[in-house]
Amino acid sequence: MFIILDKKFQKMLVQASDLADDEEYEEAMLLYDKVLDSNPKSITALLDKAATLQRMEKNSQSFQMYNLILNEDPKNLDALIGKGTLLHAKSKFSSAIECYDAALKIKPRFAMALACKGMSLGEMGKLDYALICFKKALTIDKDYDLANMGKQKALELLKLQKSRK
Repeated sequence: MFIILDKKFQKMLVQASDLADDEEYEEAMLLYDKVLDSNPKSITALLDKAATLQRMEKNSQSFQMYNLILNEDPKNLDALIGKGTLLHAKSKFSSAIECYDAALKIKPRFAMALACKGMSLGEMGKLDYALICFKKALTIDKDYDLANMGKQKALELLKLQKSRK
């Protein structure tokens, strides 16, 4: 069971997030560790630390953190997406799609999960299915950049495929 942080630790997390946004990763990690030393099951701190590790390209550590979160809370959408994007980056597209599908089971109208799934499907060469995911994501959020870019790329590739036939 995860706990809610008191104001002191919430303030530290805001500072850590600001540092991470400024690419001051090592300083951010020190603050995340301080919070987690006192509150080892803080979902917010664990997620933020995992995301920062991912931005630092420390993917195996980030992956472990996402798994830790999912062991405690298998329906955590942020952890499912984070783990999926790490798997995608390792070209484990089918495993990434499993994470996105798990997120979509929990929240069927989840534009990010749909767009990420579309990206993985596209990498697998399943452009028609990728396009469906991008279009669904755009019905939820018409301005979602990842879905717009994915849709355009899928359409270009499909057009190229048809012109070669």
